[in-house]
Amino acid sequence: MKGVAGGIVAVLVTAFLWGTTGTAATFAPEAGPLAIGAAALGVGGLLQAGIAVPALRRARPMLLAHAGLVLVGAGAVAVYPLAFYSSMHLAGVAIGTVVSLASAPLASGLLELVLERKPLSRWWVLAAMLGITGSTLLCLSKTGQATASATDTVTGIGLGLVAGATYALYSWVVHRLMGHGVDRAAAMGAVFGTGGVLLLPVLLVTGAPLLASSQSFAVAAYMALVPMFLGYYLFGIGLSRLRPSTATTLTLTEPAVAALLAVLVVGEQLAVLGWTGLSILATALVVLALAPTNSTGPRPATTAGETIPAGTNSATQQRPAQAAPAPLR
Repeated sequence: MKGVAGGIVAVLVTAFLWGTTGTAATFAPEAGPLAIGAAALGVGGLLQAGIAVPALRRARPMLLAHAGLVLVGAGAVAVYPLAFYSSMHLAGVAIGTVVSLASAPLASGLLELVLERKPLSRWWVLAAMLGITGSTLLCLSKTGQATASATDTVTGIGLGLVAGATYALYSWVVHRLMGHGVDRAAAMGAVFGTGGVLLLPVLLVTGAPLLASSQSFAVAAYMALVPMFLGYYLFGIGLSRLRPSTATTLTLTEPAVAALLAVLVVGEQLAVLGWTGLSILATALVVLALAPTNSTGPRPATTAGETIPAGTNSATQQRPAQAAPAPLR
């Protein structure tokens, strides 16, 4: 599928893949959250850069012109997995995942509102509120099973908020680079590749337990290749067709996937409150599917063969048309 529908599908598949990470990490209990995070997104980021080498060469002048933007995104990529996996380690998988993912759409919307002056529609606000409500109910249904101390839980929630903010920031940076004319592969490769380099020292210091057994190594390989490499490849496709705030709201399905896998694979129980949360999350997806753009302004008229990217509003009508994003190869 192409266009907005294809972007929605790409992000939903990404969210499903990301939702497997908490369950996968339970199969490597001897590895700490820093090692898991550095291996997952560090190696995954370098792989993103590896497949984007031709595109990076072509886009080198534009990337150098926006080097500051690339470095901001890379820094966010480096911080995100360390904060995210530490949040799950301290506060529990359910709470850490929910806080990280539920806070990201709000941070993303605020970035667009403050930095780009792009208004947020009532559709987006409705979907975001439904998603956050569903995620919160899902979280509350699991808190009774938490074994962490109050200090660990509060620290984990704080790290989850950091993870949500950095997730929104690097999503915004990649989308912004593509808005400046940088090819999708080059934008993803530059931001995630540089972020991967920043994570390598952390991996070297903390990664020894990942080599202690074949199972731990398999977990690290899975995390790097599937949720991070393949997942972020698909996420880049979604960002080329959707506004960052829409994409991050769609990934609120990740806590639902994580909860279902915890029930089906790990053997955890989900209370009625949790199933209610899952239903509300599904409703949020329906809202986004019916109104995939969060623009409040009218779409400008198009000429024959011209497409208008998702999120276009009246403020962009005077801007020169940009090349359509590269098709999925």
